[in-house]
Amino acid sequence: MKWIAACVLACALQAPAHAEWSTAPGQHAETFDGTQFQLYLPPLMAGERLPLLVFLHGSGERGDDVGKVKVHGPPKLAAQGKQLPFIVISPLLGKDQDWDAARIMALIDAAQARLPVDPGRVYLTGLSRGGHATWNIAAQYPHRFAAIAPVAGRGKPELACALREVPVWSFHGDADNVVPIAGNQAMVDAIRACGGKPRFTVYPGVGHDSWTASYDNPELYAWLLKYRIEAP
Repeated sequence: MKWIAACVLACALQAPAHAEWSTAPGQHAETFDGTQFQLYLPPLMAGERLPLLVFLHGSGERGDDVGKVKVHGPPKLAAQGKQLPFIVISPLLGKDQDWDAARIMALIDAAQARLPVDPGRVYLTGLSRGGHATWNIAAQYPHRFAAIAPVAGRGKPELACALREVPVWSFHGDADNVVPIAGNQAMVDAIRACGGKPRFTVYPGVGHDSWTASYDNPELYAWLLKYRIEAP
């Protein structure tokens, strides 16, 4: 029986690191450490390392239905059959919860361990509550992200200097009465005061939904892909 046990152990050690998650092209639901998320994979080529885009949804999608993550942003585009040039991870936030930086970073680390992620091309974006989190998580871990794109979110200007070397493209509607544009403008101004060069797109007459136009714009994805960092 010893040889059977040895065989079982050897087979377990030879199992691929990504076996816990499907590597089939397309978008499907997965779970990591209690966090549900949508995982999108473009067609994979042997030996290829792909950029990773992490998308954080807003308050309206919170709960226990991971399918609701697909109502906006990159997971919506994937659900419509559009092919994206990234691996996309879109986690679900539980009811009445807020985004936690440590959990998001753990999910990113897990993705890098299980999937063919290029660690120098990890990008973060989110809308509304997810836009707030994009600012705050990137400020806590500025050396982990090649570029970020907060949408309809406000940051903490006291953390802005941490982002002075991070490429930023932020978006907001100037008629937003849910998250007023002033909070986003203050963050952009604070980064500029620290020597950074964030890009800021303001949609005249647009309310809180500045994300549809932002995520439907192919230029956003091309802009993200221009940036990479030294692998952490």
